[in-house]
Formats: sequence, C-alpha cells, structure tokens
Amino acid sequence: MNTVSPNNVTMGQDLSEVPGPRLGLRGVRRGLVMTGLHALAWTGPYLARIGPLRRAVVGATEQRLVGMYNRALALAIRPPGVESDRLAMSKAILHTIERALAENRLSRATLRKALNILIGQVLIGQGDWNAKDRFNARYGSYPPDLLLISPTKACNLRCVGCYADSGPTREKLPWPVFERLVREAHDLWGARFCVISGGEPLAYHDQGKGVLDIAERYPDIFFLMYTNGTLIDDKVARRLATLGNLTPAISVEGLREPTDARRGKGVFERIIAAMELLRREKVLFGISITATRQNADEILSDTVVDFYFRQMGVFYAWIFHYMPIGRAFTLELMPTPQQRVHMWRRMWELVRGQQLFIADFWNSGTVSSGCISAGRSGGYLCVDWNGAVTPCVFAPYSPVNIHTAYQQGQTLNDVWNNPFFREIRAWQHAYGYGRTAADGRPWGNWLMPCPIRDHYAEFHRLLVAHEPDPADENARAAFQDPEYYRGMVAFDQEMASLADQIWEAKYVNGGESTVHDQR
Repeated sequence: MNTVSPNNVTMGQDLSEVPGPRLGLRGVRRGLVMTGLHALAWTGPYLARIGPLRRAVVGATEQRLVGMYNRALALAIRPPGVESDRLAMSKAILHTIERALAENRLSRATLRKALNILIGQVLIGQGDWNAKDRFNARYGSYPPDLLLISPTKACNLRCVGCYADSGPTREKLPWPVFERLVREAHDLWGARFCVISGGEPLAYHDQGKGVLDIAERYPDIFFLMYTNGTLIDDKVARRLATLGNLTPAISVEGLREPTDARRGKGVFERIIAAMELLRREKVLFGISITATRQNADEILSDTVVDFYFRQMGVFYAWIFHYMPIGRAFTLELMPTPQQRVHMWRRMWELVRGQQLFIADFWNSGTVSSGCISAGRSGGYLCVDWNGAVTPCVFAPYSPVNIHTAYQQGQTLNDVWNNPFFREIRAWQHAYGYGRTAADGRPWGNWLMPCPIRDHYAEFHRLLVAHEPDPADENARAAFQDPEYYRGMVAFDQEMASLADQIWEAKYVNGGESTVHDQR
C-alpha cells in the first residue's frame, strides 16, 4: 500500500509517533517557523533576487534539520538509517523550494500557498491540532493526515493495466458527497492535505462543479491531483496558477515510447504540451511514474531524470510500482525484487546526490515509518467513485460504503473506526510503527512496508476474517485465485531475502549494505 505522502515526508518530528503530550515549547517553535514562512510567502519573489540572503535562510533551515536529526538519533525514536533517510528527503524538499525561489518559477498564489499551507501547515504544522486533539481524546489515537478521493471512474484514456480499470463511464460521486468528504477531513481530522485521483479527475463534473472548484472552496487545504495531463489546456493552467493550492502530478511511463505504448499513441506529445503550459503559468507540478518489469531499469536513468526535472521543469516525482490489480491484472508486470532493489538504490542516489524530491511509494517506506493506509495516524483512507471506502487505492476491498454511512447518520470518524481498518492499523503497530528502541522489540522491515504487496499471506488472512466487499470483479478474481496467492507469496519471500539484509546492515546498524544490483 502507499507508504509515503507529503505529510510523511516531514521536515520536523512526526508528533503522532511520540508518546506523551505535545510540549508548549514545540508549539512556540512551530509558531515562530510559521511566522517566518508567512513573511517569506509575501517576500519570496524579492528574496529570490538576493542570492546571499536566500542561501543564508536555506542554510539556517538546513542546520535546524540536522539538529532535529541528531536529537532523534539520541532519543532512538527510529533506527539510525531511517533517520538518515528522513533527513535526506527533508533536505531535498528544502532545496527544491530554494531552486523554485531562485528561478522565480512559482506564481504569487502558488508560492504563498505552497509555503503557508504545504510547508507550514502540512509538513511542519501537520494540520489543525485542536481537531487532532479532539479526535485523540475520543479515540486514543491521532487521526489520518489526509483523505484520498477518486470522485470519478471516467477517463478519456484506456491505459494498459489501469489499477482503477477506468474508461468511459458515468460512475461518480455526487458533488454534495465529494464536498462533505473534504469538509469532514478538514474539520474532524484537522487535515490540510487532500489527494484527488480517479479515473481522470479533470473529467469529473457534477452539478456544474469540478475538482478545481473543490480547491477553490477550501483555500486552506493543499490538493495533489493525479492526472493523465491531456485535459490541461490554457484555461485550466491559468486557473491552477490563480488558485495556487492544487498541484497536478502527470502520469508518465518514462519518455515517448513507453508512455505511448501504455497510454496511447500521441499521449506523450499532449503531456509535453500540458507541461509547457504549466511551466509558463508558474504552476507547481510533478510527475507520477508507474514502474513495471519493462521500464524499471530506465525510469530513473540520467536521460529520464534530466528530461523531466531540468528540461520540463517538474518539481517532484512519485513512483508507483505496478500492482497486480485492476484491468487485466498480471504478476508478470510487477518489477522483480532485483529491480526493486535497483530502484531503491538509485532513488536515494538522486535524493542525496542531486537533492531531487523523488518518492517511491514502497522504497520510501522508511520516510513514513511504514505503511500509512487504513487511516493510520498521519496516514490516509480512500473513497472511490461509488462511495467504497478502502484502506488504500491499491487494496480495493471495502468494509463500508460512504453513502450507507451518511444515510445512517455517521461521519468519516465512524468509518475510520471500522474493525477491518482497525486490524490493519494494529498490524502496522505490530510491525513497528510508533515503536522506539526503549520498547526492546525490533522494528519490522520498512523496506517491505506494504501488507498487500509485501505480506500478502497476512493481508489475505485479514480479507478472509473480515470479508470486505471487493471494489470490482477484478479485485474479487484476484482474491479467489490460488495461483495469484502463490505468486504473491513467492514474490514476498524472494523480496525478503534481499531486503532483510539491507534493512539490518544499513538501517538498523547504520552501515552499508552488501546487497548489490542483481538485475
């Protein structure tokens, strides 16, 4: 399941993992940082022209990050190698912002909201703590930090192996339900980050409203939208620049040939045209790459990285490993364990060496302290176009439907408290989330953080015990297929034979791994 989000790529301490009450001093420090960010948000374009001042601010912030890293090491909150990864990712985010300032690449609205909301409220402040404390007082746990909503299954493309099996369809959430979901995440969880997926989000329309309208309605939430990019035109790009609180992540498979092979002839050119519009309007945008057995060795090559980050001007990249769910699912498209180790090693080379903000939703599990699905503290839940609530977009099994919950007078909090989700969260804690060295028990291997991908036998047991509804017939077929079960378990065993060595050597003991690329 997804294991990292902007919330979990934190530039400060993940408070949900620290036992005991939050200290007043921490709140004071956060307030000082927020005051500085507000000032920077308004002076950013001018600061960018003063290189020595800009570099001094970035240098001071980096020193603060190193100080937090050293304190975390002393407290043994997480394994030393994990703290090193978190520091490296925080530095990559910091220097991504610095480059954007230096090159004057963000519109006024985008700069203001990226600093005040994305950095200030999400990465540092971690949302509305009044709401979080109310939630904790009632449930004995802090809430998720975000909600992922797929408001429509409709899509203008028909991509090979689409996890959502999207296409021409009328399946969608009614606007009042879509809006209520965002409002409840905002008010009940204190969330200030929301992910919009699909289907194609820009194909969503109901009651004359679309995804850009939800961003306009909630200006104090930062939205990440996964999109194929082909519906981004002049009007959309200009509105994104004016809104400032929605960042599109455009799906690619690498360069032209693999992208067109999966998404359709001519799609790559339409994506490039969309990126040129976004760059012209100074919109914060990135890419979303699906890693398969066919392209895993290429997607992080110098050629691909230089093209997107330096030539096209993307700010970030998310990597998703192909999951054998959805349309015509097959285990043969999954990256091999050897390819996964290669992508892990190469990603961290780029994050550390070039300070690029690249996150892999499996190989970055160290940054988020493991799996963040099922509404884990700091994590997320998913709601699809039919109202099915699932632990993760890649775990399409739903114990409750949001329409039914709302009809019964319930809220997102009641949905979060479902036994199926509770047991997944219990597994996450048993695997090491929230554990410190003082507990005297080893952490689970966060290089293999995903229940459905890396521990399929255990996830299958949960499905049998709780009997959640498959989100579609593809999910039902996967669950019932004995060959699928055997193949997933075999993958997990082979992956463990490689990842366990890396985990112990590099992360627990803080040394270097002896496992080399064996592609």
